[in-house]
Amino acid sequence: MGEAGFGRRAVLAGMAALPLSACAPGLAGGATGRLRVATFNIWHDAGGNWPVRLGLLADALRAVDADVIALQEVLGDAGKGLPNQADTIAAELGYPEVHFVAVEPEGAPKRYGNAILTRLPVIEVARRKLEPLSDYRTAIRVRVQTEAGPVDVVGTHLAWKPDQGPVRAQQLADLLAWLPDDGTPLIVMGDFNAPLDDPGLKAMGPPRFETALPPGAAETTLNPARGHEPRVIDHIFAERSAFAVADARVIGDRAVDGEYPSDHFGVAATLTRR
Repeated sequence: MGEAGFGRRAVLAGMAALPLSACAPGLAGGATGRLRVATFNIWHDAGGNWPVRLGLLADALRAVDADVIALQEVLGDAGKGLPNQADTIAAELGYPEVHFVAVEPEGAPKRYGNAILTRLPVIEVARRKLEPLSDYRTAIRVRVQTEAGPVDVVGTHLAWKPDQGPVRAQQLADLLAWLPDDGTPLIVMGDFNAPLDDPGLKAMGPPRFETALPPGAAETTLNPARGHEPRVIDHIFAERSAFAVADARVIGDRAVDGEYPSDHFGVAATLTRR
């Protein structure tokens, strides 16, 4: 599945690193030493009510006022007349930078994957098909410029079956090995399809990473109204040497006229530089 078009500097070529000019309109939250981030699995166009859900997603994300947003299950489908959903959400929110990754090649009529939106200046973008390639998972890294210096933000979406802990571990090992080893502070967020105690997520724990939502801080990020068992599987992980978590919360967890933004709830966090 995937994307029909590529708006405002969205996906450029391939899965390789891509330098970009830094021309977003200012450093926003980075200027205060704080970085506001959010992640949301938007459930592609499921549920038969995308126009309404789009408005609810935009409202939930607008209230967060995040500097960087990671989105999962982003779809663009020319056959349905559906533009890339990340481009559409960014237009609703006024974010100038939209970057997308999918396993399908650029230009394919249907693409499905992960996106990062930001209002901060972008230094570089890189995309990755995660091992094992048979699971069709991807990651995207966007290096943004804050007043405190560059920060790498990664968005991903891991294997979904409960018994796929070893696959998730392989995906995260591949992701971490792919990242630059130049000391740039790192945030990794997305739908990990597993709670914090899943052995497959061991690499995202101490001593390197801190989760924005510690155990017990939220009941679920899966929407029980959509038939899901309550579990916290959407996470924001920040490098402990670079960031402290000032606050974090679940977002998009309230119905409006009986409709929810997604079958997931989002997670938002404010991080402060150490």
